[in-house]
Amino acid sequence: MDTTATSTQPTASTAPTAPLKVAVILGSNRDGRFGPVIADWFLARAARHPGIETELIDVVEAALPTAITFHPGPEEAARIGAVSERLAAADAFVVLTPEYNHSFPAPLKSLIDWHGPEWHAKPVAFVSYGGISGGLRAVEQLRQVFAELHTVTVRDTVSFHNAGALFDDTGRHLEPGPADAAAKTLLDQLVWWGAALRDARNARPYGA
Repeated sequence: MDTTATSTQPTASTAPTAPLKVAVILGSNRDGRFGPVIADWFLARAARHPGIETELIDVVEAALPTAITFHPGPEEAARIGAVSERLAAADAFVVLTPEYNHSFPAPLKSLIDWHGPEWHAKPVAFVSYGGISGGLRAVEQLRQVFAELHTVTVRDTVSFHNAGALFDDTGRHLEPGPADAAAKTLLDQLVWWGAALRDARNARPYGA
């Protein structure tokens, strides 16, 4: 009988991995916005996915100034700094966006433009909603914006076409199967890219 002792110490391949920190950005501030329904739906699906931790960043609560300046006032600087810390701490991002006039909302662009290194070498995924287009034209424009910020955008999206008709008054999706499957695909891809890029940044800091 083989009595050779075996090590119980974790190896590089079996050591536990820290959860991926995902910042979920709610990009609409329109009066009567549908975005919170989408955010609640997505956060519930993300909670089921192993290996991630989510934090919601709402452009309404962030209340960032729309005028980009190198010398914001003290109150504005504090609001910007609070968002900067949360973005910098994230390993990956999910942007929730509607489509307004074939594009994405102005406060979302302001939040993006106030920051630079916080985005670098991290993945960004998209959940969109709107009318017949499902917000996908907004997503395609956002891909161009985030490419300039040294991110990797995840291929697969979740999009809700004629979104208002898909949920009941309590925010429950009426036909959840396809959307749930799309959310899982998006999260699987986000976790792969998020873990790979986190490891790469830890091994060698990214130089933009």
